[in-house]
Amino acid sequence: MVDGKQPKTLYDKVFDAHVVHKADDNDSYLIYIDRHIVHEVTSPQAFEGLVNAGRQVRRTDCTLATVDHNIPTESRKNFKSTDTFIKERDSRLQVKTLEQNVKIHKIPFFGMTQAEQGIVHVIGPEQGFTLPGTTVVCGDSHTSTHGAFGCLAFGIGTSEVEHVLATQTIIQTKSKNMRILVKGKLKPGVTSKDLMLHIIGVIGTAGGTGCVMEFAGEAIEDLSIEARMSMCNMSIEAGARAGMIKPDEKTFQYLKGRPLAPKGEEWEKGVAFWKTLFSDPDAKFDEEVIIDANEIAPTITWGTSPQDALPITASVPDPSKVDDPTKKSGMERALFYMGLKPNVQLESIEIDKVFIGSCTNSRIEDLRNAAAVVKGHKIAPNVIRAMVVPGSGLVKRQAQKEGLDRIFEEAGFEWREAGCSMCLGMNPDILQPHERCASTSNRNFEGRQGPLGRTHLMSPAMAAAAGIKGRLTDIRKFEYKNGDMAKIEVEETEEDQVLQDETYDHKEPTQPPEATEDAANDKVDDIPVSTSTKVASAPAGMKPFVTLTGIGAPLDKANVDTDAIIPKQFLKTIKRTGLKNGLFYEWRFTKGDDNNDKPTDFVLNVDPWTKAEVLVVGGDNFGCGSSREHAPWALKDFGIKSIIAPSFGDIFYNNCFKNGLLPIRVEKNIITDTLLPIAKAGGKLTVDLPSQTISDEKGNVLVDNFEIESFRKHCLVNGLDDIGLTLQLEDYITKYEDIRKTKYSFWEGGSSLLNSATPYKEQKPISTYNSIHQNW
Repeated sequence: MVDGKQPKTLYDKVFDAHVVHKADDNDSYLIYIDRHIVHEVTSPQAFEGLVNAGRQVRRTDCTLATVDHNIPTESRKNFKSTDTFIKERDSRLQVKTLEQNVKIHKIPFFGMTQAEQGIVHVIGPEQGFTLPGTTVVCGDSHTSTHGAFGCLAFGIGTSEVEHVLATQTIIQTKSKNMRILVKGKLKPGVTSKDLMLHIIGVIGTAGGTGCVMEFAGEAIEDLSIEARMSMCNMSIEAGARAGMIKPDEKTFQYLKGRPLAPKGEEWEKGVAFWKTLFSDPDAKFDEEVIIDANEIAPTITWGTSPQDALPITASVPDPSKVDDPTKKSGMERALFYMGLKPNVQLESIEIDKVFIGSCTNSRIEDLRNAAAVVKGHKIAPNVIRAMVVPGSGLVKRQAQKEGLDRIFEEAGFEWREAGCSMCLGMNPDILQPHERCASTSNRNFEGRQGPLGRTHLMSPAMAAAAGIKGRLTDIRKFEYKNGDMAKIEVEETEEDQVLQDETYDHKEPTQPPEATEDAANDKVDDIPVSTSTKVASAPAGMKPFVTLTGIGAPLDKANVDTDAIIPKQFLKTIKRTGLKNGLFYEWRFTKGDDNNDKPTDFVLNVDPWTKAEVLVVGGDNFGCGSSREHAPWALKDFGIKSIIAPSFGDIFYNNCFKNGLLPIRVEKNIITDTLLPIAKAGGKLTVDLPSQTISDEKGNVLVDNFEIESFRKHCLVNGLDDIGLTLQLEDYITKYEDIRKTKYSFWEGGSSLLNSATPYKEQKPISTYNSIHQNW
């Protein structure tokens, strides 16, 4: 006991401080959301839902928007307008739709002509919008990044984006507590990226499923804030709902003075509360993993999952030495896709491209580490392209003040504008088929950085060294031209705390911007309103799910990620429908001699499974990866109404319920021995939700009393709309907000404190950069 109270974990403390309401008859909580960050890919349908239901954004001061996923990262010196700058029509439409939505709803917004624009998970902490102890959400799975500040931060689907916009709350069940305790100190040359890849390699991409993961121990406390962000960023790759690290003096020094951080007495009040945010000594963790920091070497991935991680000194693994047939098959597929042979030394593998950037590793510290490696060198002759993409305009500004851009360019690296870039290739920055990339991003899924592209994940220093050597390289063996080791995760200085008072010079165009022919047809001023996704203001928004009898389609694979379910090229839509053809696209189609899509023998292309309504998955962790709600949309569009698997990615599992789909967890041996044989024979299964059973065509019960949370069951059976239900709790939300204004007053203000006082800042062209090189 602590002061007569039950000891709590960091997660418990933050969660409990945000409970608005808990019903007596179920295990779901309504929790308040302090910070909501919005981008162009997962928000169009959410705003459309608001308009359809006649709802408003409840707290614009708790909301901040920017563009990052779709935008080109080429120079913006000659930027005139979104219409002329973004050439791809679908990308341009999503960006213009967000620009229109933030204008209509008066949401603070960083557009492409503002220095503050950048990747959502870079700008939040950079602006001080992210504060310790807050709840932070975004329609992006890597929202877990913000947990480095002691936040409860997690990705949400588009339906939940709409829910937060309308109510400033979200419905959650409590996650389990998991602690990753890292004992000892990291060795020279080993960074937080190596540590996190090592952890994922140990516990697997499903190791943290159902958990909020707290990182603790000497090695974690030694990390800088930016390095901690890299750790929490990739907790989602370990299957966790979120990652957290307790705030400390480093945290407070990092945030103090930032534009949206509290000032004066409110700052002192905030710090006093934030110092209480740690796991009590006797707090209970449901799971704990102990890692020895001394055992960790620079680590990279070899396959198509972040768990395919090995020390750089290792060799490509050999599937013939693996007994588990599912695991063996997965390894064989990964090696085929990556173009690798077993037992080849990792250090001998040549690369074609280098990408330094993403929400994992695009901050000033990352760029300093990489620049220290490339200084005085040139990229290897076999390296076709090497890119450095800062995480925000302010990171770029700081790097240019330090001359890092010149170091990169002299070595042959491209110096780009802020954006997500090649991390997921929704923009022009992509790999060509079979190109091999040394990447600082967070995912190496098939096609993630471009169709048939091959990605090896690693730290910024390792990626930079690979670019210089032309192959995967052990940074500990690398010879620095300036005689210095890389500035591995140094503590921040005052110079790092670049604030928004330095902005680009703006100049009005001398003539009206010229729209492209495609842009003229975008019609964003009249964004089409869907008639099929109208959300009622009363709790009756979905078709009830009671019983389902349908053909079961077998899919005997593990770790089926959302990039495989619906590749990123199909995310460039402002609608929820029309995604049927994108479902499992890379598996269902191949290019014929005429360069047109040619169906493969993938199960959903073959009768009778073309009419399947149940998907029977033999492997763990179905739906891992991104928060994109497009995955359940695509399944629903095809006709799949229920997915049976041993386990699911947490965000995907949640997104299914928001769309009337029923994901069912069943023990793997029951699926393998009983359900898969029926599915492979083209048989039907009956799912009875009220009785929580699965039966065969003869009525034999195969699964009795499958697990499902009572609240989710209630909503599905009755076809209830979460937003309508939540708005019935308006009195509770208002009461919580009244308490928040006094008890947690240091969280008030939010994005309304921006110096750019207008809620929506009009896009203006950039003519010059203001004194960019003055400090060279």
